[in-house]
Amino acid sequence: MDENQFAEYEAATIANSYGNDLVVDNEGHSYSEPYVGMVFDSEEAAKGYYDAYATNMGFVMRVDAFRRSMRDGSVVWRRLVCNKEGFRKCRPKRSEARKPRAITREGCKAMIVVKKEKTGRWVVTKFFKEHNHPLVVAPVNVRRSLQQSQTPDEKDIKIRQLTAELQRERKRSAALQEQLNSILKDMEEHSKHLSRNITNIIQSVNEIESRRIVFPSS
Repeated sequence: MDENQFAEYEAATIANSYGNDLVVDNEGHSYSEPYVGMVFDSEEAAKGYYDAYATNMGFVMRVDAFRRSMRDGSVVWRRLVCNKEGFRKCRPKRSEARKPRAITREGCKAMIVVKKEKTGRWVVTKFFKEHNHPLVVAPVNVRRSLQQSQTPDEKDIKIRQLTAELQRERKRSAALQEQLNSILKDMEEHSKHLSRNITNIIQSVNEIESRRIVFPSS
């Protein structure tokens, strides 16, 4: 398959997968464009799609902010942005001899926001298309190499691991709490039983004292 055939196959695959209108990049190739209401089976699918879209259109995707569920700590909201989003933070100069770093962030607002629904599927809730910088489309063979070499984001893998560990600890904590509640309940019942026994003993002693015969002294 030559480069032109691969480009046509790539565009057709994206179009068939997501069923949206096509847009044309700087090289004349067509690709599916994100839209509000677009549905994905998972967060990874959404990231994979937008990453491929970014590569095809000539910019680099960056996984940005996220929100977690208050119930189980899982990610339920994610923002995917252009890598030129925002501006570099100003830091104190350490040395005048250091070579200044190239400016990579230009305040670009291009991004999509995906949100997890109760069904478990992810939906695009916001899409901003325009970039404030030129887009540089890589040759098809480079795009293919980049897409084939994609691996899951290490931070997301770590987050999933920590989330799973947190859930295990919560289950363990819940089991310990249940055991503690059971022990406290047994102690309360034992305390009530002991209190009743003491009350009965006191009543018996009082009855004996009241019946005791007192003999007059001679």
